[in-house]
Amino acid sequence: MKPWIACIGLLAVPLAVWAEEGGNGRGKDEASPEFATDRPDYVESSDVVGRGRFQIETSVAWERDRSDGGEERTWSTPTLLRLGIAQDVELRLETEGWQQRHTTEDGVSDTQSGTGDLSAGVKWHMADGEGTMPSLATLLHVDFPAGEHEFNGHGLRPSLRVVAEWEFADGWGLGLMPGVISNTDDAGDRFTGWSFGAVLGKEVIEGVRVFGEFAGEQFAAQRHGGNVMTFDLGAGWVFAPDMQLDFAMSRGLSDATPDWAATVGFSVRF
Repeated sequence: MKPWIACIGLLAVPLAVWAEEGGNGRGKDEASPEFATDRPDYVESSDVVGRGRFQIETSVAWERDRSDGGEERTWSTPTLLRLGIAQDVELRLETEGWQQRHTTEDGVSDTQSGTGDLSAGVKWHMADGEGTMPSLATLLHVDFPAGEHEFNGHGLRPSLRVVAEWEFADGWGLGLMPGVISNTDDAGDRFTGWSFGAVLGKEVIEGVRVFGEFAGEQFAAQRHGGNVMTFDLGAGWVFAPDMQLDFAMSRGLSDATPDWAATVGFSVRF
């Protein structure tokens, strides 16, 4: 998959849906989808924000990775902006935001700061859940090397993910998210990587959801960066109709993954 093909597809999907609706999606005076966020778990929600609605999901995140003779600690401010352009389609802009990385190796310390890359995308809510059938969504994204030199990737990185969500009795829910990405490693070689996430959540009281998940952000050969996998635990609290506070912790499951990570976030829809 060439990056520019992914870019064209990224633009074509929302335009096609918009044209199919005749330019008329869910208006501001119509009922919007139930408030749902794409954080703090790795598996995205299958819901969109609703036509004419704008949602901000921002956070502070921390990672720590230790190896023989060294340690690396990183702070960042991941942020996702979501704009509903049709009843079932939203545009998305995502970034790791401001980052600071502190490394110590053989007694020598170094600190680097800067902004991360940008990712532009679109989410299409394809179907509502009914009976044993899951709620479905497709996400197309392209990552751009727009960050500072110390924090940016290499070239355009298009990705495709599909989300399937089931809701069960007593507040339980299951989400699965397989995906594929065209990436470029540090040597400049392009490769195809795979991803997969599975999350099990439960609403313990009204507005409060807890979850546990497996997040496989990348499955690739060692020469391309290896497998990036975590086990995550967290919770979200919808304390107002369009506001959420959340928290999550992650444990790395592979050598290519930071040992520990944590995040605290806030989301609001307008």
